[in-house]
Amino acid sequence: MAVLAAVTGGALSPPAAAVGGTPPGQVEFPTHCLPPQEAGLPPADGPTSARITVDDPAPRVGDTVTVTYRVAAAPAVNPLPSELPADVLTPTGRVLLGGAQSGEVTVTGAKRNEPVPPGGALPAVTMTGTFTVTAPGAITLTPGPYTLHTAHLLDLATVCAAGPGTPVSERLTATPLPTANLRGLTLATAYGAPGARVKVTGAGFAPGAAVTVAGRAGAAETGDRVAATADRHGEVVAELPLTDRATTGVVAYEGTAWSAPRGTAPAAYTVVDPAPPPPARTPEPVAREVTAIVEPGTLAMTQAGESVTLGAVPYGDGGAAPGRIGTVTVKDARGGPAGWSLVGKVTDFTGPGGIRIPGARLSWTPSCTAAAGSPSACAAGSAGVVGPDGAVLASTADAPTAGGTFTVDAAVSLQVPPYTPPGAYTAVLTLTLS
Repeated sequence: MAVLAAVTGGALSPPAAAVGGTPPGQVEFPTHCLPPQEAGLPPADGPTSARITVDDPAPRVGDTVTVTYRVAAAPAVNPLPSELPADVLTPTGRVLLGGAQSGEVTVTGAKRNEPVPPGGALPAVTMTGTFTVTAPGAITLTPGPYTLHTAHLLDLATVCAAGPGTPVSERLTATPLPTANLRGLTLATAYGAPGARVKVTGAGFAPGAAVTVAGRAGAAETGDRVAATADRHGEVVAELPLTDRATTGVVAYEGTAWSAPRGTAPAAYTVVDPAPPPPARTPEPVAREVTAIVEPGTLAMTQAGESVTLGAVPYGDGGAAPGRIGTVTVKDARGGPAGWSLVGKVTDFTGPGGIRIPGARLSWTPSCTAAAGSPSACAAGSAGVVGPDGAVLASTADAPTAGGTFTVDAAVSLQVPPYTPPGAYTAVLTLTLS
């Protein structure tokens, strides 16, 4: 067994600049190599030249990053008294993480080497591995120990250690996942006489949070309000007396005042005066007022299909597995000023043997079209990661007159890491309308 290992430090040093024809990020550091005892050779001292690259220099928290570690040159030599044949070396090694995330990445390579004459320098090797980003910020990658193994003729080991101050070869910047406001509420009825008590049901609040439920007249709050407390599931149930005849909706929020990040969108409500009694009968004809009430409806959605099947990805290569969600139809017949928001979130993908692909590797490109005659315009959510924390698929804004029918769709793509074991990987995509 022939083994070549190098131990390095200095994980927070800046990457070395390219000089002449040297690739960017290639670093050099002094190395002391001890050949195998069986070879009877003296130690070898000299520089090691190595380079580290990543497939994604700007990942998000939860993404899997592929790391490539290439040792271009080392002072270690063939410890055999005869030629080392081609394709007999199996390299393994480690890459050291620093900065926002610490730890090590194990990397391995295939048996791909040219023949090495007796006493000749061991060849360049390339190794790859992956790690999952767990924290946002700048992360550095520094060359660590590496190993060359062969069972040709004899089991031999050459161990190398690097001097202090090994420079950083690569760095990346990780960003946090976006968060979505999933708070929403529903009303038992959308209209009532002045002073009617309306049952309000809310969800998506912080467990145990103090919540204010209040009436709205346009963008301003009325004096109609009650206090409530979210249960351990983040749900709220309250009865709100509504007396202000200018009321157009009801909101709920955490904190001292309503805000978009901590409050719900308005649920439409109308205070309706009871119809006046008819006048007393007289011998003369009288004019009578006729009152018709247009009842507001509900906010609802339907979706085509029951499942989403993504395209296949070849083993080893990895890459994007494309697909589309089933078309969603949103119908807003509430008749009030409130807009709506459609939010999606996805679990991790689970495959054979419990192997997982993080849900944060699923991204989408949403689209939304309003049907002819709809009062509201539909805004598609931003293209990007869906993930377990959720992302907006589509929405409409609050407006004096809101509502309509909307067709929502999205192209989706799952980034499958290279060498993911073959099999079917399944996750759950949940869409919430509020």
